[in-house]
Amino acid sequence: MIEVNHLVKRYGSNHAVDDLSFRVERGQIYGFLGPNGAGKSTTMNILTGYIAPSSGEVKINGHDILEDAEAARKCIGYLPEIPPIYPEMTVLEYLTFAAELKRLPGKSREALILEAMELTGVVEVQRRLIKNLSKGFRQRVGLAQAILGFPEIIILDEPMVGLDPKQIIEVRELIKKLSEKHTVILSSHILSEISAICDHIMIISHGKLVASDTPERLTSLMKGSASLELTVRCEKHGLHQLLKDTSGITSFEILDSPEQGAHDVLIKTEGTTDLREKLFYELASRKMALLRMQQSHVSLEDVFLELTENEETEGEENEDGSDL
Repeated sequence: MIEVNHLVKRYGSNHAVDDLSFRVERGQIYGFLGPNGAGKSTTMNILTGYIAPSSGEVKINGHDILEDAEAARKCIGYLPEIPPIYPEMTVLEYLTFAAELKRLPGKSREALILEAMELTGVVEVQRRLIKNLSKGFRQRVGLAQAILGFPEIIILDEPMVGLDPKQIIEVRELIKKLSEKHTVILSSHILSEISAICDHIMIISHGKLVASDTPERLTSLMKGSASLELTVRCEKHGLHQLLKDTSGITSFEILDSPEQGAHDVLIKTEGTTDLREKLFYELASRKMALLRMQQSHVSLEDVFLELTENEETEGEENEDGSDL
């Protein structure tokens, strides 16, 4: 549905987007994940035709975003980070205005507006001024605008920013519902949002695509760094020898423990190896008292930090005021 090839956006000497290439397939929820300033908003603005790239190619359903802009834009519904709403309008007035801008057919316009309001849950507030709505409802109105006419692709830039936990859950469920009929692309720098709803994650750092896969596969890429933490009451030399002789351990570190006469141990293991039972019996056979054992695996957060650890997060602004 979307093809991006060697996309570049420069502001002076700064590369907001740097040779970015990816594909978006039909019927999934895609997540752009990256620190503030990584290039997420700039990429979305290019995909929707808001700004032009310095070089590269973007095709939406086969339509070039520069050469066939009108046809490409008809395939997309867009919700920027700050919803483009008019607070002095009622919800119905605003959506009617948006439908006119989108040139929706007059005969079906009223039905399309009602369908968008029903899907986003704003029918009950359609006669209220937007300025009197909560942040959550204003976000819903922005979503209703984005899906008016029911374009095949919905692009959402930081859709949960500023929402309280209850509103985040509501918008999250709404996005899942939208994905039943639309391909959804959303950006965020919040890991929990992306991992909770996305089928595919693209991690961006310094304007470059550094990873692209499902949440499960991204996590499995670093499974070799699974770890095991122990607290053992015993003599240090004997513990060191035991760990050295145990297969499946790639590295270990023995530290003094706050527990009297005990040592804290951090063990790195091979990703598919579970040493808990083996170590339990080995320690017991040598009369080494196991006080604590905890296994941890690599999370999406670990992958994110590993891939973006050198990212500058000052949140620089580009020429149109949005973050790079």
